[in-house]
Amino acid sequence: MARVLLMVGTKKGAFLMQSDGDRRDWSLEGPFCAAWPVQDVAWDPATRSVLAAAGNAWYGPAIWRSPDLGKTWEHSSEGMAYPEAETPVVAAWSLLPAGDTIYAGVEPAGLFRSQDGGVTWSHVSALREHPTSAYWGPGAGGLILHHIVVDPADPARAWIAISAAGCYATEDGGASWEPRNKGVRTDFLPDVEPGTAEVGQCVHSLQRDAAGRLFQQNHCGVYRSDDGARTWQEITAGLPSQFGFPVAVHPRTPNTAWVVPLDEDTRAMPGGRAAVWKTTDGGDSWKQLTAGLPGTQAHLNVLRSALCTDTLDQVGLYFGTGSGSVFVSGDEGESWTEIARHLPAVTSVETVVLEG
Repeated sequence: MARVLLMVGTKKGAFLMQSDGDRRDWSLEGPFCAAWPVQDVAWDPATRSVLAAAGNAWYGPAIWRSPDLGKTWEHSSEGMAYPEAETPVVAAWSLLPAGDTIYAGVEPAGLFRSQDGGVTWSHVSALREHPTSAYWGPGAGGLILHHIVVDPADPARAWIAISAAGCYATEDGGASWEPRNKGVRTDFLPDVEPGTAEVGQCVHSLQRDAAGRLFQQNHCGVYRSDDGARTWQEITAGLPSQFGFPVAVHPRTPNTAWVVPLDEDTRAMPGGRAAVWKTTDGGDSWKQLTAGLPGTQAHLNVLRSALCTDTLDQVGLYFGTGSGSVFVSGDEGESWTEIARHLPAVTSVETVVLEG
């Protein structure tokens, strides 16, 4: 029987939750990773291990690994460093296992990869050597590389998201990079014509759907791209706010995505009513999903990696909040149940379906 493993990153360690395919009853274990701040948690199918991207200015960066679903953990940051003259790496922020390679995004923004299961790391230096890196600037959360997307049909093609620099793409496995932000507004740069800045965009989340269409939640709207991020079309119309952090996509059905709009001033759900919004037509229209979510005085926020799907036949949807709650939907967002509360502030959620 299938089991769903829900991996939750928080500001005080990682937590693991498990359920059967019904997704009604959940166990909870943690905190793990010695209560380090954990920005992202991922499943590495090559080694069947849980990985956690962790660290801050106090601890430094590290990738924690558990090969036995949380029973034991070890961590390594070997090689996860810039040359001595540069600002040191503060923390690991994002993880993506892709075949025999694991990618990690860090703060200050940069990309590393490991080909030994996360024990040692090498710097993908061409990204930071791009001439436009001189214009990268920290967003409110710092200068971080927080999303990594790899084309499953061609591992040499990848996209990354940096706050605040925008989206960059490689077609040659990281040997060269180019910024791809045409059409994305930079309202915080009033002297720049909207949608024309080469870099400087404050992208919050980046995802690729089953047909290869890219979606991003930005500080200044929601966008999609049909041409590998070379151009972007805004799809904010119909949402209650242009601002938000996460976006999630359906693992099999093209043009289906979910976002969590937030009030731009308070960084909380508009009107104190919890809601997730869904599109099934690539953002041409949006539907509000609220059943089972708190409808009043719900001043919740959901961070950039804290919304995800699973891969069961009827796709499940999950999000975690800054107030330590985790919600699950077993019907693609049509109804919701709170499955955890009073955790530390949730920074990320990710799932994997395990057999047996």
